[in-house]
Amino acid sequence: MSEVDAALPRPGEPAPHPDMIWIPGGTFRMGSDKHYPEESPAHRVAINGFWIDRTPVSNYEFRKFVNATGYVTFAEIAPDPRDYPGALPHMLKAGSLVFTPPKHAVDTTDWSQWWKFKFGADWRRPYGPRSSISGLGDHPVVHVSHRDAQAYAKWAGKELPSEAEWERAARGGLDGAEFAWGAEFTPEGRQMANTWQGIFPHENLALDGYERTSPVTAFPPNNYGVYDMIGNVWEWTSDWYAPKHEADAPKACCVPENPRGGREEESYDPCQQRIRIPRKVIKGGSHLCAPNYCRRYRPAARHAEAVDTSTSHLGFRCVTRGSRHDQG
Repeated sequence: MSEVDAALPRPGEPAPHPDMIWIPGGTFRMGSDKHYPEESPAHRVAINGFWIDRTPVSNYEFRKFVNATGYVTFAEIAPDPRDYPGALPHMLKAGSLVFTPPKHAVDTTDWSQWWKFKFGADWRRPYGPRSSISGLGDHPVVHVSHRDAQAYAKWAGKELPSEAEWERAARGGLDGAEFAWGAEFTPEGRQMANTWQGIFPHENLALDGYERTSPVTAFPPNNYGVYDMIGNVWEWTSDWYAPKHEADAPKACCVPENPRGGREEESYDPCQQRIRIPRKVIKGGSHLCAPNYCRRYRPAARHAEAVDTSTSHLGFRCVTRGSRHDQG
């Protein structure tokens, strides 16, 4: 039986929650030696089978959580000055980072040219206080911190995926393929994910039909039947960030099983001077990933995100770990 066949539903085997897909266990090559240095070295890992959400968590689903619990997200709470020593008082207001494209070419080494902290931006108002999610119920929820994602997962009886689990699901059984659907980015000219077409950050051609986020099933699923693993929004994982993967063990028999990533004490950004905030791994790229900038619309790609950060291009999905007739 192929890995793809193993992911197909079987009679009498309901998912633990609606709209979850079974990802079969097995060994695969994680990471890449051909792209950004943090993706290397490519190495073998073994993963137990697990269930994963078919799509990223949508605005509709997150609203059900908030309505049921009264939960208040990180972006809706004014920062505590004690947590941010040296911060300007007028900046200590509730808000979040919103992509705001410049009108002309800018220095792409300076992210402040397109990221703006907007007071009043949050999951209900993704582009600022005058925006809303009206008509965006099937788009991925954004402006969620790692804590927010964890809170939703706990309420739903789920967990956040490890980086290895996320990458296993994203590859769709195509071990070693560059993209979630194969070797070509746009097979026969078809846009397979919500990414950036044009010159980032000022020229957005929107050839895929979307300038911002898109409905979570707008693009084809991968071979496992999972949607939006590439592009649209970055997704939180449970792993602490480390700048490189661990290399393969000298002996072929010693393949790491169900790895859980780095350690918190190693996850701090060495460039931070005043505030040291630990970082988690995010995966999948977003609608802002472009050929000329952040070419991370690939399963192997990874990035670090501070746990207290929320943005207009960052969401999440959940997993449930458990037997499918004892991993059969």
